[in-house]
Amino acid sequence: MAKLNVNIDHVATLRQQRLGKEPSTVRAAEVVEAAGADGITIHLREDRRHIQDFDVFAIKNIVKTKLNLEMAASKEIIRVALKVRPNWVTLVPEKRQELTTEGGLDVAGQKNRLKKVVKLFHKKNILVSMFVDPEMKQVKASKDTGADFIEIHTGTYADVKSKKAEDKEFLKIKEAAILAKLLGLKINAGHGLNYSNVMRLRKLNLIEEFSIGHSVIAASIYIGLGKAVKEMIKLIK
Repeated sequence: MAKLNVNIDHVATLRQQRLGKEPSTVRAAEVVEAAGADGITIHLREDRRHIQDFDVFAIKNIVKTKLNLEMAASKEIIRVALKVRPNWVTLVPEKRQELTTEGGLDVAGQKNRLKKVVKLFHKKNILVSMFVDPEMKQVKASKDTGADFIEIHTGTYADVKSKKAEDKEFLKIKEAAILAKLLGLKINAGHGLNYSNVMRLRKLNLIEEFSIGHSVIAASIYIGLGKAVKEMIKLIK
């Protein structure tokens, strides 16, 4: 049965518009967990555009399920992560000018460096996931680094404009997930998923956990955060 991990970055995005205290990421995490989510995801970016360092420490102190920290493999953020000690980290690429993470990490192109990063986290009993595009070489490279998971980037699948294009992207995700399973990697998926397009991926029965944020937070404006989480849980379970 698939699990739901809710990304609450955009709660912080709204708060940072006024640089105040509301809405509270801690309160959001509590509501999300109370609604039945299996974990909380936050992304501590180098530019600190939404989640701040104090959010990471505060949420880690109250989370009752699991905390997934998305992050670039930079020295600064690695230092923070090793202090916080989340349940797992997801290594992602970052570009300062992007609105959100636009693609998967090039694990194959920096495999030796990432091996060292994985070892750092494993020494602290922190699991590591690689956020990758559904490409065979990236899945294989993720295994070579010693990572525990991959999180398949589903953004292209989510943004397609035709059924033919969706079928093509779905097949890529399926093949990447099958390979990951054969290699002994756990499989997560996320980016751009919503209450409609998640259903097809859930039926694969290969993805252990879905990381979904934007669509849940958007729905919460109309129906409340707790109900938005519960409705997504129904779809993936």
